[in-house]
Amino acid sequence: MLPHRSASVASVAPNTRETLSNLIQSNELTYLMEAHDGLSAAIAARAGFRGLWASGLSISSSLGYRDANEASWTQVVDVVERMADASSLPILVDGDSGFGNFNNARLLAAKLQQRGASGVCLEDKGFPKMNSFVGNRHPLADSDEFSGRLKAVKDTVPDMVLVARIEALIAGYGLDEALVRADAYAEAGADAILIHSRKSDAGEILDFARQWADKLPIVIVPTKYYQTPVSAYREAKISTVIWANHNMRAAISAMRATCGRILAEESIAGVEPEVATLEEVFGLLNYDELSAAEDRYLPKRA
Repeated sequence: MLPHRSASVASVAPNTRETLSNLIQSNELTYLMEAHDGLSAAIAARAGFRGLWASGLSISSSLGYRDANEASWTQVVDVVERMADASSLPILVDGDSGFGNFNNARLLAAKLQQRGASGVCLEDKGFPKMNSFVGNRHPLADSDEFSGRLKAVKDTVPDMVLVARIEALIAGYGLDEALVRADAYAEAGADAILIHSRKSDAGEILDFARQWADKLPIVIVPTKYYQTPVSAYREAKISTVIWANHNMRAAISAMRATCGRILAEESIAGVEPEVATLEEVFGLLNYDELSAAEDRYLPKRA
């Protein structure tokens, strides 16, 4: 693993020395781009993003599972390792609800740190969880029990960024419950609060930000309220915006179109100008380094 990681680090942008904590604590609005494997991580790094979101939905989808804890935590950890190998950007991992109680959550966090993650985000639901945009069954965890999960993670990996994701608005409990939970999670050791909404406008998110009054950095995921201009987030002093699943969704659209055309046309001639060249693939994964290493380490040919 280590030679590949070293080679990949040399191939990405120089901003990779930033830490996730610096990004989230920054006074500037920060963007984290979704990635779900090594290739998408490398692409996001080349595009200029400064940090990555290892999306539970996207990782599950890429593995052929539903975002309902059907993929195991060990499978998620393996994918995160590939992302870290392919990019030296800091990675915030979608840890769902921690895959169980406090013990599962701290084990997950420790393994993620070993594999190259910079932070983990835990949501205040039970296990198994369902994707927040599917159906209406989203029972919340008891806030005291969930605070114990957060404390266990912080005690186990104190230098890892811990984001507490509040699902009270998703579950229909309203702003007051979200604020009460945010206070409890801040006291439990969270470094930032992710407030989530499934509405098509950002009203309740901005209301939360006003009442929260910048006690801890706020992270948001505007998948549903995507038409809100980012200027509104800057005015509300939002810390971090996660573009949470768009690499995966773009890949689905592109692959579906390509498969359809090749099948219909019985040829790749029509799609060839529209897909990435092999040279681009080789460049993303730093084949030049491997070629140079072969010249250095393998016997010279007669």
